[in-house]
Amino acid sequence: MTNAPVITVPDAPGEAERLVVANALLAYNTKTVGPNNYRPLSILIHDPATGEPIGGIWGKTAFNWCFVELFVVPEQFRGQDIGSKVLAKAEEIARERGCIGLWLDTYWFQARSFYEKQGYEVFGEIPDYPRGGPRYFLKKSFV
Repeated sequence: MTNAPVITVPDAPGEAERLVVANALLAYNTKTVGPNNYRPLSILIHDPATGEPIGGIWGKTAFNWCFVELFVVPEQFRGQDIGSKVLAKAEEIARERGCIGLWLDTYWFQARSFYEKQGYEVFGEIPDYPRGGPRYFLKKSFV
């Protein structure tokens, strides 16, 4: 009889399974390099007619960096400097939280040129993701 762990693949993994993995990794990271100072970040764009949120940024600050996981400016508001203002606000908040930079990713059919106009540089790419073009990883250092 061995004491080896059992490996399973849940049919419908959910938040409980994600938390098991996340908490184990967080514990290891904290033990190794100290607390990550995680804080969520949300900046919303509201519809002027209804007041309802219709886009914006979702991300986090941790380990002295800000990561923008999701960012969308609704099509009807593109080209009106809304995206630049929202991204600048995220950078401002990141600096206030002691971050040394902001990073994000985008697909070839999304907003690479927009980010580069805001001072971001490509630091990585995955070709053919999704099939047909690359996914880009961009960053802007504040220091």
